Amino acid sequence: MEVSKASIQKAVANNIISEQQGIALYNFFQEENQHTPSFTFTHILYYLGGLIAIGAMTLFMNLGWEQFGGAGIVFISMLYAGVGLKLANSFARKHLIIPAGICAMFVVCLTPIAIYGAQQWLGLWPDDNTVFRQFHHRIKWLWLYMELGTLVTGLVVAWRYKYPFLIMPIAVTLWYISMDAVMLIIDHEDLWNNYTWQFRALVSMYFGALMTLLAFWVDIRARNTADYAFWLYLFGVLAFWGGLTSQDSDSELSKFVYFCINLAMIGAGALLVRRVFVIFGALGCCLYLGHLASTVFEDSWLFPVALSAIGLGVVYSGIWWQKNEARITKSAQAILPKALQELLANKAR
Repeated sequence: MEVSKASIQKAVANNIISEQQGIALYNFFQEENQHTPSFTFTHILYYLGGLIAIGAMTLFMNLGWEQFGGAGIVFISMLYAGVGLKLANSFARKHLIIPAGICAMFVVCLTPIAIYGAQQWLGLWPDDNTVFRQFHHRIKWLWLYMELGTLVTGLVVAWRYKYPFLIMPIAVTLWYISMDAVMLIIDHEDLWNNYTWQFRALVSMYFGALMTLLAFWVDIRARNTADYAFWLYLFGVLAFWGGLTSQDSDSELSKFVYFCINLAMIGAGALLVRRVFVIFGALGCCLYLGHLASTVFEDSWLFPVALSAIGLGVVYSGIWWQKNEARITKSAQAILPKALQELLANKAR
């Protein structure tokens, strides 16, 4: 629920609250939400600046840094990290939560290149033909040391500053690990054959499921504080759904099971108030219906008619649900564990 100034003015106009109460309530909401990410010009500047700074040390890193050698890369990375920590602490003392979180995240994103430089410096880098600029677009087992170091740094920084935004590099790193770890198991020469692709999809699906369960656990634990689970849900569902959708099957039964799983994702998204489940679940359902239309019922004129009827039935179900939602929700939540009841109650606010 979003409360705007116009909503409060309407409440005043309808004599629900006084004008003075409306002003006080609006000021309270303004102060309460000043550190919540929103589409304001100030926040756009925050994130644009952070994106440029972080991108410069990650996605847009060029070969010029290789000329500094391993020791030089480590030194410059530590210098940058020191500046990032200094700014993060300074902003935190001033209660500028978003800039502080961006600067702390900048420090976490420096970890891979610092470890890469250390490996080069100590002569431990195993492949002279692989350089850091390939880190974000090549799947190789060589990156695992960098990713594990980044994971540890991310956990320490997130524990120190406790900003939900800092979970994002942790979630991304876990996603990278799920892809690069496969390379320890598969032979490089077989990278693009069918078996390898299916194996990678299977690993992605199971890893995504585990990350989603981790996100749910974090959601339960942090139900009365901030939203620390958002990024874990995002990358967990992305990895799970991507792996699931990439599975190859000629069985119509397995395709129907895929459709049911996507329906369940939509239901889970509605229950947990997590749009990422609904978006990917809806995409999966559309893919399955597209398969039915183009393959199974290619020559049937009745299929579009039946599908239209089903669509209207879903709309009618929505009307029925709206009328009975409170009663059904109350009865269903009564049998759930107390922690889950509190989480769903917080989501419903």
